[in-house]
Amino acid sequence: MNEWLQVGVSGMSMYVPAPRVRLEDWCAWTGNVWPKVQAVVGRSFRMSAPNENVYTMAATAVLRLIDAYDVRPEQVGMLALGTESSSDNSAGAIIVKGMVDAALVASGRPALSRHVEVPETKHACLGGIYALKSALRYVATDGADRVAIVVSGDIAEYARGSTGEQTQGAGAVAMLVTRDPTLFSVDLAHAGSAASYRALDFRKPVGRHDVPGYADTTARRHDFPVFNGKFSTACYLDEVVHAFLTMAERHGVAPLALFDRFEGRFFHRPDHGMPVSGLAALYAFALVHSPDAAERLATLCQTAEVSLAAVRAEAQSLPDLLTLALRDEVESEPWPVLSKLLRAVRQDAQFKDLASRKLALGTDAMMDLGNLYTAALPAWIAAGLEQALERGQDLAGRHFGLIGYGSGDAAEALPMTVAPAWRSAAQRLGFRAALDHAVDLAQPSYEALHDGRAVEALDLVRPGTFVIDRVGERFDGPVHDVGVEVYRRA
Repeated sequence: MNEWLQVGVSGMSMYVPAPRVRLEDWCAWTGNVWPKVQAVVGRSFRMSAPNENVYTMAATAVLRLIDAYDVRPEQVGMLALGTESSSDNSAGAIIVKGMVDAALVASGRPALSRHVEVPETKHACLGGIYALKSALRYVATDGADRVAIVVSGDIAEYARGSTGEQTQGAGAVAMLVTRDPTLFSVDLAHAGSAASYRALDFRKPVGRHDVPGYADTTARRHDFPVFNGKFSTACYLDEVVHAFLTMAERHGVAPLALFDRFEGRFFHRPDHGMPVSGLAALYAFALVHSPDAAERLATLCQTAEVSLAAVRAEAQSLPDLLTLALRDEVESEPWPVLSKLLRAVRQDAQFKDLASRKLALGTDAMMDLGNLYTAALPAWIAAGLEQALERGQDLAGRHFGLIGYGSGDAAEALPMTVAPAWRSAAQRLGFRAALDHAVDLAQPSYEALHDGRAVEALDLVRPGTFVIDRVGERFDGPVHDVGVEVYRRA
């Protein structure tokens, strides 16, 4: 990509469904400790209504984007969907296009171009970032005279009683990708990538549904993941660190220098605590790999009561997390020395100040979203930009680091620069407005909605959103439509 060519995002919009579970209420139902859950997870999460899925949420977000930013439908050359919540193994973004086209025509506007590309990208929570990178490359090359729309959407659901239950969520975020972006640019030439296969990290194997007794308390079709929490955290920290170190290498600077260069960071955030853990890991490894930070690193090692030499040796090691998984050793600690250092880093006053500054924008608003999987990172970006606008902060020309992650696992570290005239585009974001009209669920309604049982009469559908109208049941005779969903706009 030419150095002079700027590509990035010129608009964003979000949709979250109405059903909301307040985690303070959930703690009262389940016996969990509310202050701890609030500190680690957040305040609430959303659930999809019975007649919603990832495609309806994505289509609503895309139509909102087109309306808010006056996008000319015929100019869109790519409509990309990033998700791990597909309900159709053949089609994806084309389903979203179908709904959007129908709504555009009904309002007297042209449909999206017949010649639009409609890819769907899947890699756990990183699918949206991979779709964004594809769209950036598209507008920089063969799509130079067109724009792209990337929509990240997911439904994060966990079995009731599982350790992941409080980290549920649902929603979609759409992004308008263009040349000469008016919101922020993304510098792919200096991005970092990392990927490693870890067999027992967070997974969704189709075969789990054939195992007798698996999730048998839930009557509806579900997508509960298979995960090993401690092991998944180790995979996350390992991969984001290597993506970050690669980004520093491509910038040609010591890793610690990027902490000063970036005004802040936006991470993939399955919960409120994970970005802090991620930032602590990046900081510790940056100290190890930055020659000028030896004194600071030595001080932290002393606090953690670990050897500086042992820390350096372990940071240079490459533990085989795949072998640990295959040996059923997912509860073992692959970095026993570094884990002690990280605990000291998180308690360090200087790091706490760093974290409060680098992770501040939008973080409070994100505590009311839950885990949006692939939509979590773009949602945080939108929340941060809107908060800066509301506070009168001038972000023009400021640099931020984007850290995406997808279990399995892979990570991306992307440099982002806020556009000079970002305020005009940020005024149309509508992040807080997307959170309006929530319907708080009582325990019986939550459990019924979660388990696929009839829900008491609640108004869970907002006008203008897309919903599933009916699902086909025919699999013999002249017409086969079994399982095919037909949509309408409410």
